[in-house]
Amino acid sequence: MNAQQQHTIEQAAQWIGAADGLLVTAGAGMGVDSGLPDFRGNEGLWRAYPALKASRIEFESIANPAAFRANPQLAWGFYGHRMKLYRETQPHGGFAILQQWARGLEHGAFVFTSNVDGQFQRAGFDAERVVEYHGSIHHLQCSVPCCEDIWAAEAFDPQIDAQACRLVSALPRCAHCGEMARPNVLMFGDAAWLPERTDAQLERLEAWLGNVRRPVVIEMGAGTSLPTVRRFSERNGPRVVRINPREPQIDPASGIGIQGGARQVLEAIDAQRGRS
Repeated sequence: MNAQQQHTIEQAAQWIGAADGLLVTAGAGMGVDSGLPDFRGNEGLWRAYPALKASRIEFESIANPAAFRANPQLAWGFYGHRMKLYRETQPHGGFAILQQWARGLEHGAFVFTSNVDGQFQRAGFDAERVVEYHGSIHHLQCSVPCCEDIWAAEAFDPQIDAQACRLVSALPRCAHCGEMARPNVLMFGDAAWLPERTDAQLERLEAWLGNVRRPVVIEMGAGTSLPTVRRFSERNGPRVVRINPREPQIDPASGIGIQGGARQVLEAIDAQRGRS
């Protein structure tokens, strides 16, 4: 670790110590240390799903409501496999560090994530304090949609032929109209996504932010290709701690950047807090 990186870690530790609320923001890189795939470009997708590579199916094509209309078994093969993977994955130790910090702050923590994997809830974060900005793979909606119902996917146990990336069990169905159900996830070119669940989460976040006077933002694994999380973090600066292995840059007026993976850097900040 060089002197500059050590300085930023010390600065992050000081900010957390002076904060009264922890705003945790996260993109896809947050799950890498838990062993989850990072679909950064098609190569990342194709490493995880060779059947899609063989057919040269790109991420924007499979993560698309049109895929459910054209080939529902393939689309649900992709999303069903991810659903099972996320259900079985144990969140890495960085999640527990964030919870430990939050317990020492007056207003605790609130999470804003573009991830649909439910890892924050699985790690023990209060579901009422998580915004899933792009929805959740663990919730379903009608693919039409015929109504605004959004329901938990717990009863759906997809059986997948992983080699072919195909659902081999029955398609999930909407209880109201009988049409196919789909994940309540915002996809590419998605006019049918139902945002009501996410909208309610955002309202709770805004209420929480209204009470926090000295927030510190811990951002992890949020890239520039889809900068939603980065922009949200910066709007809630100036004390943003941006943790990213490839793109840690940030305007000094908004915060500090630390190059590295989420778990590694969180552990370094936590060790610094222990020395302070």
